Amino acid sequence: MADPRVDLLHACQAMDAVRLSPGTSGNLSVRDGKGYWITPSGVPYADLNADMMVFMDLKGKWKGDLKPSSEWRFHLDIYCEREDAGGICHTHSTHATALACRREGIPAFHYMVAAAGGPDIRCAPYRTFGTQELSDVALDALEDRRACLLANHGVIALGETVAKALKLAQEVETLAEQYIASRQLGSPAILSADEMAIVLEKFGAYGQQKT
Repeated sequence: MADPRVDLLHACQAMDAVRLSPGTSGNLSVRDGKGYWITPSGVPYADLNADMMVFMDLKGKWKGDLKPSSEWRFHLDIYCEREDAGGICHTHSTHATALACRREGIPAFHYMVAAAGGPDIRCAPYRTFGTQELSDVALDALEDRRACLLANHGVIALGETVAKALKLAQEVETLAEQYIASRQLGSPAILSADEMAIVLEKFGAYGQQKT
């Protein structure tokens, strides 16, 4: 049986390798039974090992010498509210965070915006990091979505696994970079709600389907 701590470590290493969240910024977690494993607070990703991951129950309790990430609250609330979330990736990636610092989301300038589950990627209002208030606005921005921006902060992405959550966070960063570049040329054309509805339907059947 796979060890979720190892899956989490591999995701941390992959995120660090592509410099998606520099230094000790950002955090990741993976669901496990009646709780979840989350990265510890303030430990560089290069220094992590599987035994350093912190297990938290769904009441916010943990044990051990290492403290969980300061953002454990929104991880906890997402797992409680979203059965589809098996892993969570929070980054401070450069281009997505630049948009978030303007308190802007990402509109349907490209059909791949649908990868986040809707016709746009919302930006949650600013709230202080690590607070219940931040968790509350993040949940609102994630309604019917798998990713959102956090104003003056960064990105949250969800997935069936932590690896898929990381992949989506990378996609959001790519979209943010493309959106910023397109705006430098003028106002990008925005796809209609009808077209995005078609794209979202096609996404539901995209890829290798089980038979």
